[in-house]
Amino acid sequence: MNRPYLLIVFAALAAFLFSFVPSGLSPAERLGERLFFDPVLSLDSTVSCASCHIPAFGFADTLPFSHGVDGRTGKRNTQGITNMSARAAFFFDGRAGTLEQQVLMPIFDTLEMRATPELVTSRLIRHPEYRSAFLQAYGKNPDLESLAASLAAFVRTLETSDTPFDRWMQDRPGGMSAAAVRGREVFMVKGKCFDCHFSPDFTGDEFRNIGLFNGKDLQDMGRFGVSRDSSDLGKFKVPGLRNVALTAPYMHNGMFKTLEEVIDYYDNPDAFVPDAIGRDPLLAKPLNLTVQEKSDLKAFMEALTDDRFVQ
Repeated sequence: MNRPYLLIVFAALAAFLFSFVPSGLSPAERLGERLFFDPVLSLDSTVSCASCHIPAFGFADTLPFSHGVDGRTGKRNTQGITNMSARAAFFFDGRAGTLEQQVLMPIFDTLEMRATPELVTSRLIRHPEYRSAFLQAYGKNPDLESLAASLAAFVRTLETSDTPFDRWMQDRPGGMSAAAVRGREVFMVKGKCFDCHFSPDFTGDEFRNIGLFNGKDLQDMGRFGVSRDSSDLGKFKVPGLRNVALTAPYMHNGMFKTLEEVIDYYDNPDAFVPDAIGRDPLLAKPLNLTVQEKSDLKAFMEALTDDRFVQ
C-alpha cells in the first residue's frame, strides 16, 4: 500500500480509532490521544505519531522504513505499539527504558518529526485549547514532562486481549480454529517460538540475535549500539506477537513482507543469511517444518489479532 493511498484513507482510519480506544478516558489519556494524531508536534506540522503508527495496521506502518518530515527515511521498521504497558524496554535496541522516554524520542529525531523541545513547548503553550487541556490534566502549562506523560498515558490504553486465542484459553465461544490450535502446538514445541515469545504478550522483553547481522549487507548492530557490549552485537529486542498479522513488513529492517516469509526464515535461517555473525544457537539447525505445519503456525499467529481490528 503506497503513501498517497494511506493519506486518502487517513480520515477513515482516524474514525476507526474511536471504535478501538476504550471509552471513558481520563483527561490525560484523551489529551494524549489528540496529540498522537496532531502534526503540531513535528517541525513543519506535517507528521504526527499516527503518520507512522496507523491504527488499522496494529499501530504500525506498512513500509519497511517510515517517512518523516521532508520525506526523510528512518533507519528501522516501525513497530506496532499495542500492548506496551508491561514492556521493560522500547525500540529494537532498547534505548528507552520507559514509555515516557520513548514517546519523546521520535519527536526530536532528525529523521522523523525533527522538532525541538523549545519549538514543541512554545507551540503548545500558545495553543489555547492545548494549554487549557494541560492545565486540566496536570495543573500546569505544557512542558516536556506532561507531554510525555499524556502520550504515554494514551499508548497504555492500547491493550488488546479480545482474540480467538484468549477465548480459546478461557474456554469461551469464538475461540481458535482447529488449524490455529495445531499451530499453537508447533509454536510451543517444534517451532521453538515459545522460547523467545512467551508471557501474555508473547515476548520476554529479551534481546536476541536471530541471524540478521553479517557485517556486510546486514550491518545494523542492534543492541550493541546502545550497550557497547560485544555480546550484544546483532541482538534486537524480541517483539510481542499480539496483532502481528497486521504489522507487516517484519524484522527491524522490514525485509520480510509476509508472515509466510518470516516462518520460512525461522525454518531455515541459513537459506537466507548463511554468513550471520553470532546467531543464537537456538537457530543453529533447520526446523524442517512441513507445509501443513507452516500453514497452521500462521493460523495461530493470526488468532492473536484483537477483534477490534477485524471489524
